[in-house]
Amino acid sequence: MPGKQLYSRMDANDPCPARDGFSMPAEWEQHRRTWMCWPCRVEAWDGPEGMLRAKQAYARVARAISTFEPVTIAARPQDVSEVKLATAGKVDIFEVAIDDSWARDSGPTMLTGPDGARAGVQWQFNAWGNKYFPFADDARFASRVLEREGLKIYRAPLVCEGGAIHVDGEGTLLTTEQTLLNANRNPELTRQEIEEALSLCTGIRKVIWLGDGFSDEETDGHIDNIACFAGAGQVLLGMPQFKSHPDYEPVQDAKRRLKDARDAQGRAIEVIELPQPQEARLDTRGRPLAASYVNFYLPNGGIVMPGFNDLNDEKARAVLADCFPGRDILQVDALDIVEGGGGIHCITQQEPA
Repeated sequence: MPGKQLYSRMDANDPCPARDGFSMPAEWEQHRRTWMCWPCRVEAWDGPEGMLRAKQAYARVARAISTFEPVTIAARPQDVSEVKLATAGKVDIFEVAIDDSWARDSGPTMLTGPDGARAGVQWQFNAWGNKYFPFADDARFASRVLEREGLKIYRAPLVCEGGAIHVDGEGTLLTTEQTLLNANRNPELTRQEIEEALSLCTGIRKVIWLGDGFSDEETDGHIDNIACFAGAGQVLLGMPQFKSHPDYEPVQDAKRRLKDARDAQGRAIEVIELPQPQEARLDTRGRPLAASYVNFYLPNGGIVMPGFNDLNDEKARAVLADCFPGRDILQVDALDIVEGGGGIHCITQQEPA
């Protein structure tokens, strides 16, 4: 059944990250490497030609990130030669069975703890509410990464994806009701129980909930397409440019919620508006294309952000440059990635140093 719990309810007396002193660091903290997965589900790209374009785009992202930090790509054994060729040997390869290519969602949420210890969370994964089959290998992927790295594995009592959460590293987590309160994820859990699980698994003390109604049907409103922390007490919010955009009202509601919120330190939230693309596009299924400048990634000393051949590409770049001074920015054409249902942040997962 969708959202069926695989593990008994966790509390603070159980072995869990929070009890053991682990927490999820902010993405801008130092990384050891970036993890990615090589595209392999043809259905996600509407056929072989779409998947070929996606592979080329993934390779561009991997090469961009490799200028800042090491990259490891998980790939099926039959795809290893292709990965080596496409990335010009600039990445390491982890041969492993995978079903899909969204490392943010199926990969581990990695944690840091006392005396430099590291660990990770294996969320329950059900392919975004049972949208794709099979997904058994992706449901085990996080544990396989953690085993490879020799890191402690915490198994979460919660269906969740990495793109559904974002943290400031100081105790505050952002998410959306549309994702984690969705009947296709955790129908048997209350909001309070979900907050408790998030707290025990990531070490956070405060959850800021944004709402629902977002047009991203693929992920049911993942936060990493909507908003993210830019620093302590600062949140970047992607702003549709026209009232006719299907996300205009949901984003206005998100803005109100953020302005009314306080973070775990009691600070008011400064909302930084990030213009979204001007051109409205549809994906191959006729749905609004979930192209978002919020879906960027922060490797060591850099920003790898999407470009959409849009009039607002440079405006978005300027906003991120102001938010993260001193970082080199590489803008990568991401339309072929977004066609599959996600963006640059969705295909990457940081491993903290």
